[in-house]
Amino acid sequence: MQEEKNSGVPLGGAVLSSQLAQTLAEEMRTGCFAHAARLPAEVELAARMGVSRTVVRDALGELERAGFVERVRGIGTVIHRNVVHLPNRLDQKVEFLSMIAAAGHTPHTDHVRVDILPADEPLARLLEIEPGAQTVRVHKRVLADEKPVIFCIDYFPLSIFRGTSPLQLDMTEPVFDMLKRECGQVVTSTTTRVQAAYGEPGMRRLMELSSGEALLLLDEVSYTRLCLPVMRSLGYYTNFFDFSILRKKF
Repeated sequence: MQEEKNSGVPLGGAVLSSQLAQTLAEEMRTGCFAHAARLPAEVELAARMGVSRTVVRDALGELERAGFVERVRGIGTVIHRNVVHLPNRLDQKVEFLSMIAAAGHTPHTDHVRVDILPADEPLARLLEIEPGAQTVRVHKRVLADEKPVIFCIDYFPLSIFRGTSPLQLDMTEPVFDMLKRECGQVVTSTTTRVQAAYGEPGMRRLMELSSGEALLLLDEVSYTRLCLPVMRSLGYYTNFFDFSILRKKF
């Protein structure tokens, strides 16, 4: 597995525009644009944010693709209020610790287990590595306050850890932060398969599930900006979560 080169360096200004898009999204939720019907013109946004109009234009394009705004000729950039406040969107990758905190609960992780094992053929295909190549598997339970809400199994190519032993890392922290700091890998996109699941008996006991309670399984592969897969994740979610999805007609 190749290491993503210069992961912190903007590719054509994309990193800066993505950061601005995130800032504007938050300002539309709870900040200076929380009660606005439209965003200011590009030239005003550029001056206010201290960036070029090109960066603003790219950020607005990202927000429009995400459904937060619509750019209408002769009117401006209209804020889609209902979309801005949609919770837990499946079509946008948000770290689950942040989702729990946003719901007003304290997230924490326990029952963490880290193993190193060879990849079987299906996993190797998803991570684009050779069958038998070494991978890191992380099991963990996530709680909202004292209530178990997620059981997660993550797989990473061992090669991306750049010689650091994953057995010595703190795997309770947000996984995207760990990947960026320890592996130099910045996740920018994720493909997700959504399935209903019952789960194995041991997992069900750990999650304190009732006999008829089902789980939502998100089977995900996460990619860097260079389209390299760096993680396969199996997340088993309880009904603590209420997910939303935006279907946008282009």
